[in-house]
Amino acid sequence: MLAINKMMKKALLTLALLVTVFAANAQNKAAYITNHKAMAALLSEHYGIPASVILAVAYVESSAGKGPTARVLNNHFGIVGDNEFVNSRGHKSRYKQYDNELASYLDFCKLISHKKFYARLKDNEDPKVWIKAISRAGYSEQPQVWEQRILSTIKSNRL
Repeated sequence: MLAINKMMKKALLTLALLVTVFAANAQNKAAYITNHKAMAALLSEHYGIPASVILAVAYVESSAGKGPTARVLNNHFGIVGDNEFVNSRGHKSRYKQYDNELASYLDFCKLISHKKFYARLKDNEDPKVWIKAISRAGYSEQPQVWEQRILSTIKSNRL
């Protein structure tokens, strides 16, 4: 009986820790959306790209700001380019480095605004159309998976 009680306490403790970790992770993800929503809205007004698209792409590509490319290079969109960072093994990342998050967000909008589909879609508020166009323009190495992740992020976060 005593052994079962100890096992039960250990299982409950493990369960409590898992719930705490998942709750903290959900709060971090919600915080990313909250902290970047205004910036995405302002850029949306200026560039005519839906804020939901800007925010969802940043959220997915940066792992809600927790990914190494976002943390080290301020790159929230997985944009390839030059950087000065060399890791402890002497390897350079292929991703572009930015001075801050805003520079990363601006560069994404500039990049999209130079695509062929941009003039046709500017000020169109349908995220599905934008996601498909961005994907077809070669933004992702796994277009179908990427599209699904972005659309799922928009839906689950009510963007």
